[in-house]
Amino acid sequence: MARITGALRSPVTFSILAGLVIGALFLVGTGADPFAAYGAVVTGALGADGIGATLTTGTSVLGMALALAIPLRAGLINLGGDGQMVLGGIAAAVTGLYVPLPAPLAVVLALAAGIAAGAAYAAVAALCENRFGVPLLVSSLLLSYPATAFASYLARYPLKEPGSSLPQTRRLPEGVALPVFGSSTVTLGLLLVVLAAVVYWFVDRRTVAGYEIRMTGLNSRFAAYAGVERKGLTLRLMATSGGIAGLVGAIGVLSFPYRFLDGALTAPGYTWTGLTAALLAAAAPLGTVLAAFFFAVLQVGGLAMERTTEVPRELTQVLQAIVIVFLAARLRFPRRRGGAAEKPAAQEPVPQGESV
Repeated sequence: MARITGALRSPVTFSILAGLVIGALFLVGTGADPFAAYGAVVTGALGADGIGATLTTGTSVLGMALALAIPLRAGLINLGGDGQMVLGGIAAAVTGLYVPLPAPLAVVLALAAGIAAGAAYAAVAALCENRFGVPLLVSSLLLSYPATAFASYLARYPLKEPGSSLPQTRRLPEGVALPVFGSSTVTLGLLLVVLAAVVYWFVDRRTVAGYEIRMTGLNSRFAAYAGVERKGLTLRLMATSGGIAGLVGAIGVLSFPYRFLDGALTAPGYTWTGLTAALLAAAAPLGTVLAAFFFAVLQVGGLAMERTTEVPRELTQVLQAIVIVFLAARLRFPRRRGGAAEKPAAQEPVPQGESV
C-alpha cells in the first residue's frame, strides 16, 4: 500500500496526469473530443492491429532509453546516441554483406560488430573529457555529426545498391536477419533489449558497481572521496552506453527492410525519445522500461489518432514536452506544507530509487 501511495504522489504520476489534462484542454479548444482522441491512441497502439507496431517501435525506444539512462544514472549525459546508433547500423550492414559465414553466425557477428562500433565511438567522447577536458555533453553531441555523415557517405557511394535511386546499401543475404515472431514485424531484437534492461536492473540494484554509479550521480565529490575513480567510470559507462546504442542500430539493419537506409535510424527520433524516457524515470531501470513503453504507445497511437479522429499526431509530441516540463517544475520548485517550504526529495542530479 505504501508503494502504491508513493507512486500516486510521485512527480512522474503528477506530470503524466497534468500532460493528459492539458492535452485534453487543447483538444476541447479545437472542437475535438478528448475521449475519442485518447481512446484512438490506446486502441491504435495496444489493439490487435497496433500492438506489433508498438513493440517494434518500443524495441528501438527502449534500447536508446537504456543506452542514455546508464550514464545518466551517474550524472553523465550522452547526447551522441544518433552517431553511435548509426555506426552500429552501418557496421552490422558491412558485416552482414561481406563476411563469408553461415547466416546464423553472420547475424551474431553483425550484432557484435554493431555493439563494438557504438562502444568504441562513445569511448572517444569519454576520452575527450578525461584527457582534454571537453565536457561530455559537448563532445558526445558534436561527435555524432561526423558519424552520421560518414555512414551517409557509405550508403550513398561505396555501398550503394546499384540501380537504386535511394541512398541505401544492398539487401543483406538471405537468412541474415533477426528471427521474427509469427507474421508480425517484432523480432528477436526485442528480447535482446529486454535482456539488456534486466542486466541493467541487476547491476544497478545488486552489485557494488551499481552502488558506485548511483552514489556518483547523487554526489560525485563524495563518491570521489569514497574511492570511486571518475575517469575510469566515465569511460566504462560511455562504452556501455554506446554499445547498447550500436546494438539498436544493428537490430534496425537486421530487421525489415534488411539493409542500411540513410536516415532510417535517425528520422524517427529514437535518441531524443529515449532521452526523454530516461529523464522521466530519473534513469531508474524499471522506470526507464515503463517510460519507454509509454512513449512508444504515444508514437504509434498518435498515427492511429490522426487517421481516425483527424487530430494531428503532433499532439503526442506536445504531450511528451508537457510531461517533461511539469516533471522539471515538480523537481525544481519546493512544495509548501503548513506554510513552510519543503525541499523535494528528488533534488539531486539523478534521484535514487525507482521513479515509476
